[in-house]
Amino acid sequence: MTRAQRLVAGLAALTLIITACGGGDDSGGDAAACGLDEVDGDLNFYNWSEYIDPELITAFEEQYDVNVTEDFYESNEAMLAQLQQGAVYDLIVPSDYMVGIMIEEGLLSEINDEAVPNLANLDPKFNDLPYDPGPEYSAAYQFGTTGLGVNVSMVGEDFTPSWALIFDPELTTNFPGGVSVLNDPREAMGAALKYLGYSLNDTDLEHLTQARDLIAAAKAGIATFDSDQYDEALANGEVAVAHGYSGNMIVAIGETENPDDFQYVLPEEGATFWIDNMAVPTSAESPCTAFTFMNYLLDSENGATLTNWNYYGSPNKASIDAGLIEQEVVDFYADTFTAENLEIIEDTGDYEINFTDYLAQAKS
Repeated sequence: MTRAQRLVAGLAALTLIITACGGGDDSGGDAAACGLDEVDGDLNFYNWSEYIDPELITAFEEQYDVNVTEDFYESNEAMLAQLQQGAVYDLIVPSDYMVGIMIEEGLLSEINDEAVPNLANLDPKFNDLPYDPGPEYSAAYQFGTTGLGVNVSMVGEDFTPSWALIFDPELTTNFPGGVSVLNDPREAMGAALKYLGYSLNDTDLEHLTQARDLIAAAKAGIATFDSDQYDEALANGEVAVAHGYSGNMIVAIGETENPDDFQYVLPEEGATFWIDNMAVPTSAESPCTAFTFMNYLLDSENGATLTNWNYYGSPNKASIDAGLIEQEVVDFYADTFTAENLEIIEDTGDYEINFTDYLAQAKS
């Protein structure tokens, strides 16, 4: 089968139940002065791994005669820490709640609408989100869910779709290879909170302590905390269950020889729905190139290429309306915004650091 055929086959089998060093000062270009298709230097792009078709980057480099350097991060918190420590990037891809945090800290430039006319291609529901009303500082990139990839041949057909698959050592210690959990404070602690019956945005320290202790007690069956290669570990049979993001799971499962041996499930206790966004840091050295790249990715054809490669939900209404995105992907994410058991991560203000600290304690 071709890669696309395997991805579609894998999708059909699924069930929906670091550093670019720089000065660190604010000596970047004038983002407000950028014009359409203007470039002002090479692009330093800070992104999640396996999140963009490399051919899109190559085509952009050739079209605009610039070089793109892409670095990767494992969590929003890791990305934020790098920028706060002086790393210089021109374009980043923060998730919903992190956009709000970075706006509050003055770390993001307002989008220059004249340089990004393809913002008009976005579905209107992405224009009035609580973390960035308008939006003024970000443009939706992709959306998806965080759940569990399950190797049914290792776990068994009659498993219950529950966070117990990664947090109950009576189960996980019997799985060949154990399980993997995202190395991401809000996702890992959020999953534990959901398993305990709380909101993933719960700010009761006693509840967070319970979640920390749950993860600590589960370490006997946790092979790794990993946000980078969990999908490959699942597909290769290195772990029986992997905590991870929907698109990565779909692609990894679809490329296996036996996609029917795997399922992607949303635990019955509830799971995360997230929206990732493109944004330009105030410290960017090439903000005009960043806005041009943002506009390039929001083009209907390029937006479809992005989604058809990474199998995440597309916010690009123009791409969908033109029939450019594979219908299986559109259908898979159709109910994401209305599903009752999905919850979006919110900025918890000063409480936010506790998620990072408590995950570190659980892992130690």
